This record gives sequence, structure tokens and C-alpha cells, in this order.
Amino acid sequence: MQRFELDPGMLTMAGVFYPTGYLFVMLPEEEHVQQVARSLPASAHDGKPTMVLTPNEVLEKVVRTVGSADIPLPSVGTEAATIRSYADLASKGHHALMVYAPSADETEEVMKAVRQAPFACAIKYRKLVIEEMT
Repeated sequence: MQRFELDPGMLTMAGVFYPTGYLFVMLPEEEHVQQVARSLPASAHDGKPTMVLTPNEVLEKVVRTVGSADIPLPSVGTEAATIRSYADLASKGHHALMVYAPSADETEEVMKAVRQAPFACAIKYRKLVIEEMT
């Protein structure tokens, strides 16, 4: 695992956080992040690092990308609303884990590990679709 680095490829053309191919999971405690990370299948992430974010990193690096993206009109997509939910969870102390899982099979393998912990949300970013995982 490595600390989160916001890459320009993780942003929409408007500069809003949208890491296509990633699963973004928020968990109430850092120990839950570690538990999930240890349970990830070795084949997960397609060679891309699994990243962990503290609550402050979620607020400072992810939430700030919304800026005024939906002012004065609401966003056509759900990017801003999704990120506001991250802000709410991070303000309550939740940590985040980002795992690259571009295919449906890879996503399901990662979700098997995620479901072992009390996760608050798991969002899959696909091309033009934000999917809430259960």
C-alpha cells in the first residue's frame, strides 16, 4: 500500500475526482483499511498500487476537487454528490482505500475482501458510471 497521490488522470475535464477503474472504499477505522488490504487477492490492482487515505487526505485532496463544479447549476452527473458523501464520512473519521479493479471480476474479488470489514461505502468508478457496491 502507498499513500494517496492525486494524479491528473483521476480527474474529469472539469477537475473533479473521478478515478476510472478504481474502487473507492470508506471504512470507519484505519485498522479496517489494513484488514481489507491484507485480504486483497494477489491478482488485484493490475500492477497499480493500492492507496490509503486518511480522513484529512480525503478532505484536502479529494473533496477540494469539487470546488464550484456544481455552482450555479447542479452537476449533470453524480460526481459532486458522491464526493460530498465522502466529505461527510471523512469528517466523522472514516479512512479510504483505493484499489484498481477495472473489470467486473476484479471488482467482485476486491469486494469479497471489503465485505469482511464494516465498510461505509464502496464506489466503483467506471467510464461514465459511478456504481455503488454492496
